[in-house]
Amino acid sequence: MTRIEENYQRITDDRRSFDIRFWQSQGDRAIFEAVSDMLHDYFLIRGKDANEFRLQRTAESFQKA
Repeated sequence: MTRIEENYQRITDDRRSFDIRFWQSQGDRAIFEAVSDMLHDYFLIRGKDANEFRLQRTAESFQKA
């Protein structure tokens, strides 16, 4: 069973300690999946190809380390 955490505060409050504590407790994989889901939704809302958001990197040169 998943643990549910709730926080009630005014939207105008700048205290982000709950958010920081929550996301740090989730771990790297959960954070990455949440960001991936948000990017996917963003591209779908904008009417763009959802596969377009994948990270793309161009190698400009190779050197011996």
